[in-house]
Amino acid sequence: MRERGDDTALAVLLALGLHVLLFALVVLGLWWNRPPPQVSAAGSPVHADIVDANALSRATQRALLAPKTVEPTLTPPQPAPEPQPQQAPVPQQVKAQEPIPVPDQVEQEKVDRDALAADARAREQEEKHRQQQIDLTEQRERQAEAEQKQKQLQQQLAEIRKQREKAAKEANLAEQKLQQIADARARNAAQAAAQADASASAPPGNNGVDTGLLARYQAALQDAILRNWVRPDSVALGQRCKLNIRQIPGGQVIDVQVDSSCPYDELGKRSVEAAVLKAQPLPYAGFEPVFSRNLTVNFEAQDR
Repeated sequence: MRERGDDTALAVLLALGLHVLLFALVVLGLWWNRPPPQVSAAGSPVHADIVDANALSRATQRALLAPKTVEPTLTPPQPAPEPQPQQAPVPQQVKAQEPIPVPDQVEQEKVDRDALAADARAREQEEKHRQQQIDLTEQRERQAEAEQKQKQLQQQLAEIRKQREKAAKEANLAEQKLQQIADARARNAAQAAAQADASASAPPGNNGVDTGLLARYQAALQDAILRNWVRPDSVALGQRCKLNIRQIPGGQVIDVQVDSSCPYDELGKRSVEAAVLKAQPLPYAGFEPVFSRNLTVNFEAQDR
């Protein structure tokens, strides 16, 4: 029959309990048979020898049987007083005692100064590091602002180039159409001239230019460009900039260039070019007598 784990555990517990009980009985028996405690008395211990009375001599026996006289009670010897501790004589010091070292005041001040200097250097380094962080942040902000302005300028330049390309394309188409019209008119004029009287003469005139009309034409060009111009802050009021404009009849702009003598910065120059392209068609009707394909305009910076 196989033993179960519960039976084994029970047997172990019973064995342990039996051993504990036996140990307790042994301890109890030892405690029960222990001798009574001895009482300590003052004086020396008493030694006695047991002698048989029959073995004594007759004289000794008679002396023991004789009546006893009362002897005075003897005072038990008192214990000797405990010795009091006595101070040992201090030997005379032959050599003087070494003086207790006192911290050097000068050395202590130097240590304090060094500590203060180290603290000041630490604060200075911390302040320097903080200032470097501030300068670095400001430098990054300025760099970001410059990059943003550069990006805006590039976008403006790209827009100007795009407008110029578009204007040049439209001008070329217009010029082709005008050339076709001019060719047709030339053919018609040639045919009419062949039929006209060859002896007819041209009406009299001075072959001059109306200076008043030219001045009004220049003013009209200035006003047209100014209406489409946004003055940058870098361009001062009253500054003049010479523009070379190539156009076709009708006022369509083929090309516009800023003269090298123009005092405007790059942004100002590009802004004026963009204004000329936006202002097309330039003034034409009524100014045919003073119209020119290659036009020079002295543009003046003004507020609208």
